[in-house]
Amino acid sequence: MRRTIERWLQVSGIEFWLPLPFVAAGFWFVCSLLAAQELSRSYSTKNKLQSDTQLEAKVSVNVLLINATINRTKGVTQVEVETAEPILKRLELELPAIEVERIETAIAQELGLSRQNIRQLVRYEIIE
Repeated sequence: MRRTIERWLQVSGIEFWLPLPFVAAGFWFVCSLLAAQELSRSYSTKNKLQSDTQLEAKVSVNVLLINATINRTKGVTQVEVETAEPILKRLELELPAIEVERIETAIAQELGLSRQNIRQLVRYEIIE
């Protein structure tokens, strides 16, 4: 009887398939332990990304016209700068000021021009 069972096991290949679920379960268990260990490890990075900073770009442009719309009720000034550059045709700014001197100073700082040049180019519109 034993020989018939051995012969049946050899013929059907069950001796190969019988331990396979145990090997697969052991492989899964070891891999899950390694993955858990690797994921729980802390990493220190030297270079960190900062997403809360704004990029400052200084561009020298040939300014044609500056339109400033002063909104006194909101306390802000919308500034539109038209340039002769093919890449940057229009630049829009919002300034938290309604006084002409502060507006001109802020525009001069943003564009890298003098206040005299800004005074010659700016056109004001006042909204009450």
